[in-house]
Amino acid sequence: MFFERKLYPELLQWKIGKYRKPLILQGARQTGKTSLIKHFGATQFLETAYFNFEERPELGQIFKDTKQVDRILHNLSIIYGKKIDSSTMLIVFDEIQACEEALNALKYFSENAPEYAIIAAGSLLGISLGSHKSFPVGKVEFLQLNPLTFFEYLKSKNLSLWNYAQTTTESFDALLPGFFVEFIDHFKTYMICGGMPEPALRMVETMDMCEVEKSMNQILSAYALDFSKHAEKTEALRIRYVWEAIPAQLAKENKKFIYQTIRQGARAREFEMAIEWLEQAGLIHRILFCKKPSFPLSFYSDLSAFKIYMLDVGLLRIQTRLDPIIFREGHRLFTEFKGALSENYILQSLTAQFDGLISYWASNGKAEVDFLLQYKDMIIPIEVKSSDNVTSKSLSVYAKEYSPRLRIRFSLKNLEFSTDGLLNIPIFLADHTRTFIDVIIKKEFR
Repeated sequence: MFFERKLYPELLQWKIGKYRKPLILQGARQTGKTSLIKHFGATQFLETAYFNFEERPELGQIFKDTKQVDRILHNLSIIYGKKIDSSTMLIVFDEIQACEEALNALKYFSENAPEYAIIAAGSLLGISLGSHKSFPVGKVEFLQLNPLTFFEYLKSKNLSLWNYAQTTTESFDALLPGFFVEFIDHFKTYMICGGMPEPALRMVETMDMCEVEKSMNQILSAYALDFSKHAEKTEALRIRYVWEAIPAQLAKENKKFIYQTIRQGARAREFEMAIEWLEQAGLIHRILFCKKPSFPLSFYSDLSAFKIYMLDVGLLRIQTRLDPIIFREGHRLFTEFKGALSENYILQSLTAQFDGLISYWASNGKAEVDFLLQYKDMIIPIEVKSSDNVTSKSLSVYAKEYSPRLRIRFSLKNLEFSTDGLLNIPIFLADHTRTFIDVIIKKEFR
């Protein structure tokens, strides 16, 4: 079984692009990069010449010995066992961050052999690219693979329900009660396993919670090994401190990241590099405080005040040691830890849909809006309600002060768009947010 990823059509566009360059596929460890690339190679090329620089470190010598593309291809062909043909083959350089020379060689392929289709990937590419001073700008293309979305998961788990959801985007009609309940049931299972393909696959195929937990714990162990393997000893310890402190930070009423909760006496200068490492590795999202919701949001961001969320809601759930049995207990899964799981999921869904900056806003301790989204010519305030109790003082305070054309509330209430510009989206339909906004802009604002 293979999850159908939304990134696949973008890979197709890259393949047929007139000015195609080597592609770098970024994404955190275990998000499914290698599986997606191999599936793409198997369906779009006659063969895939796959090279993994962590599994075979001796490959690096090829790129250290020469910068000539024809010699590199000759030596790679010997290792692969046959000539690498530009017309029929996809070349894959996996875990390329383990060989800086190979990373740098992508520019020579771009300049001297653009006919070859090359995809490079790696678990810690963000860190490697951040420290790779000679890496040429403009010689490669980039795509980002995020954790599996709920709707990528749902399409494999219940295709008819997935199809039904597609009919809601134009009409904004409330979902039928039976379908609404069914969505909630499937969404709970997703909140347990999260968007890492391996545990999600085990959930879809077996619903064996022990196997799901085992798979997720293995992923956390792999991350911990990365901390030790790819950072200096002192910095690795600080990275781990920050990583393990995230659930406690999000469990607070005010989710602003406080260094002193990592350990007593902790200061920003001690842990800033650790947070930066986790960001570059793709393991966290840092959401900055916005002092004023005006264009561009980045101009009004306060770098000293921020919230940190994990890359995946399932990993946050298991970091909190919340037993999966909780999915049987009504809406408790959404409300535990001050709704932190729900907020993390919404942010995870938004970052997969929108390229723009996402911030949060607060007003002198009187109100706090969970997220601000800059999209097209709007700044959209977003509130996350982890139950069907949707009273929102903060969103009202914001609306009174700034009069936004559109406000979004995620909750466990049904889909609805009111005449005063409030769009209520059931939390399980968050993956359709961009489509909903585009429909509203087309119908209401033009």
